[in-house]
Formats: sequence, structure tokens, C-alpha cells
Amino acid sequence: MHNSSFFFQRYGLTQNDLERYLGAALSAGGDYADLYFEYHTTTSVSVDESIVKSASRGISAGCGVRVISGERTGYAYTDDLAPEKIERAARTAALIASGPAKTPIVDLKEKQNRDLYPLALPSVDADVREKVELAMRADRAARAHDPRIREVRVGYADELRQILVIGSDGSFAEDSQPLARISVMCIGKNEGGQSSRGSAGGGGRVSLDFFKTEKTPEHFAEEAARQAIIQLDARDAPAGEMEVVLGPGWPGILLHEAIGHGLEADFNRKGTSAFTGLVGKRVASDKCTVVDNGTVPSRRGSLNVDDEGNRTNETVLIEKGILKAYLSDKLSSRLMGIPNTGNGRRESYEHIPMPRMTNTYMLAGQDSPEDVIKSVKRGVFAANFGGGQVDITNGKFVFSASEAYMIEDGKIGAPLKNCTLIGNGPDVLTRVSMVGNDLQLDEGVGTCGKDGQSVPVGVGIPTIKVDRITVGGTAR
Repeated sequence: MHNSSFFFQRYGLTQNDLERYLGAALSAGGDYADLYFEYHTTTSVSVDESIVKSASRGISAGCGVRVISGERTGYAYTDDLAPEKIERAARTAALIASGPAKTPIVDLKEKQNRDLYPLALPSVDADVREKVELAMRADRAARAHDPRIREVRVGYADELRQILVIGSDGSFAEDSQPLARISVMCIGKNEGGQSSRGSAGGGGRVSLDFFKTEKTPEHFAEEAARQAIIQLDARDAPAGEMEVVLGPGWPGILLHEAIGHGLEADFNRKGTSAFTGLVGKRVASDKCTVVDNGTVPSRRGSLNVDDEGNRTNETVLIEKGILKAYLSDKLSSRLMGIPNTGNGRRESYEHIPMPRMTNTYMLAGQDSPEDVIKSVKRGVFAANFGGGQVDITNGKFVFSASEAYMIEDGKIGAPLKNCTLIGNGPDVLTRVSMVGNDLQLDEGVGTCGKDGQSVPVGVGIPTIKVDRITVGGTAR
């Protein structure tokens, strides 16, 4: 965490400059304006065929200016931080959102600092040779796992995003946000020519030491290779409605996609979500409590402040099956008359903020994972997920399970391939009959897309049993 003078010096700002820019932003009217300054440093390394294929470092900086007038938002940005360019962006945003109101600019008051990711040395500033060695270690470990592993690709990426947000209401906040991740993808082949794929990765708002002491490159490499080898012996998944058990951790991506997006306030303000108007109503079984928590230390989805300068929170979305709240930003909280939950996020200074998830997960229940599996006569255990698609308006989803197994007579059996889960998010939550006591968050790989913007997120669930989901399989 840096002090404010560091940020003001970095952007060459004075109090008079800020008042001039905000004055220009509100020159055509408007209820509120803010300035979002960003300085973003990235490095990445990729290893393919045991060779370093690329290593890059980039730096970008810019300022976005937003003006809100009623339901209208004007937004303009510049990657040139010369005063006249920022002022021009401010006047452009003003014209887009021009409205009758005129708000005085209030004296600046800094938001109280906290530090969810204290690092002596952000990973982006570490020696690139150390990052290359981490990637090469992952490559070696994956290939050593089994001779049937034929191809390995490893990616390492990190960044440091330094932001400063100043509002016409007098608020200002700054943050220095590190992020690092290793990703490993393996392809296995057997003598019959069949091929399979496995992938794993992780990280968070961590330093390079995390990959040396807590979750090593070998950890991720062996997990990716294990998945690939298991899939070589997989049989075709069955088709039809059946009991499904979701494993802990990354399978929470189904919760994120099928339920989480539908609880973002902008969709509900516009009436396009399957959850519109249902606050206070039952939307899930009483075993389901779902939260969005941006305050978990060092997690990929966590933030000291959101991209509007508000502190992130732990927001209870669903409590024992009852819908409690939506995820909101400054605009939706004003227009809907609901609390601002600190979920205003944007990809960069080029983008407008909107309500987005941080770390979204279901709380642990009372059941042991072993009892959950034992309760299933015939069904599917989905241990890992690949991609999926969701329709926000009705909650319908299709997800492919990248690692799944048959459950027969309460025992996990053969691995399955070509296994998809097809259902409806709100409907699926009402069918949750058992919730394990083994909540896990994902390893730290999630990236969420919405309206063309990508932001880092976290997901998680304990082992849960859904009494009925349609399994799309290819078994005859």
C-alpha cells in the first residue's frame, strides 16, 4: 500500500488539477463525476515443447472520466496524462451525460486504508529468470508424471495495478493490487492413439515466494498431468436426469455462472435477471447460503477497494435459501435505493465500472463428503469443470465436466468423458439436498467476462448433492 503522495506524484497531480478536471466533467450538469487513474505493469512467460517461447513485460497508464446524470452515464478516457488531454476527456464525458443537475465539488477525504495483500516485493518486480525457472520446473514435473504425457504448455503471468479514484463527492482512495498465476496444460496419448487433456493452475495476490513454499509449480503440473492420464481411460458418460454430486472448490464456477451473474444489480434493475424482484423470497433449499466476499486475504478476487474507491465487503446473497441482496455499484445502488456493496469493477481505465462478483462461494454444511457420495444410488460425481454457457434471463446453463466419475451404489467408479450438465440455476439450487462440511475455494485461476470486460474472481463450494440434473452424455 502506498501513501497518497506517491500516487499524486506519479500522475503529476495537484489539488487544483483535480478540481479543474472534476469541474470540467460537471460543466454540462450531472449528479456525480469521478476520475480513475491507473498505472499497470505486467510480465508473462510461456513455455512450450520445453522451450521458453515468449517472455514479455508491459506498462500502461491512463485516466478514465465518468459523469453520472440520472440513468445516463458519460465515459471518456485517455492514455495521455497531459493535463489538456485529461480535461478534454472530462468535457467529452460531460457532453455525453449532460443533464440539468449541477453538483458542487466537495473537499477530498481519503478512505481509510486496509491491506488484504501485504507484500514486501510484488512478483512483477522479481527477477524474470526466477519466473522462467518456475515455468520450466512445471514443464519437467508434468513430463515426469507419466510417459504418456506428450505435450505440456506452461504459462506464468503477473501484474501490479496501481489505482487512484477521486470522486466529486469528496471521496478518494488508492490501492496497489498485485496478482500472479501459473497455468499448466497437458495432453496425454496412449498406444491406441487416443488423446486427452488436463489443466491446472493457481496463484492470487501473492509474491513469487508463494510458488516456492505454498503451491509449487510441481503441485500444479502433477494435477494437470493426473487429469490428462485419468481421461485416457474414461468411458462415455450416460445421458438423462440423475443425481449429481459437485466436488469442492473449482466446481463453484457453476454457482458463479448460473446464479452469481443473475444477482448482479444492473441485470435486476433492468428486469432481465431470473432473480428480479425476488429479494426476501425463497430461491434455494434451506441448506444453501451463498456469499460474495471481496475481503479474503490474498485471494485472486479480493480487493482493498473496488474500482469506484469503495471498500469491498462480505455480502450475504442467499441465506438458508432466502434471497437477501444483490451485488451493487454506485450507479445501481442510487437508482435502486439499495446499499452499495462495493462491487463496482472494471477491466481497466478504458472501461466503465459495473457490478461484478469478487470471491463467490457457498458456505459449508453439516454433511461429510463420504456420506454425500454414499447416498447416491446411481449418478455422476463432477470433480472439475471446463467451460460453460449461461442465459442470465432464465438461468439456463450448459457446463462441461472436465473430470467426472460414475457413482454406483454409493461408490465412485469409472471416469467419464463427454459429460455435460444441463439445467437452470435457480431450479438447481432448490434441489440441493446435502451440503458437505469441506468448503474449498478454487486455486486462483478464475477470470470472469461480462459485457466485453474481464476481471479476476474466485469461486468455491463444499461437496454438494443435487437431487436431479440433466446429464448430457454420449453412452448408448
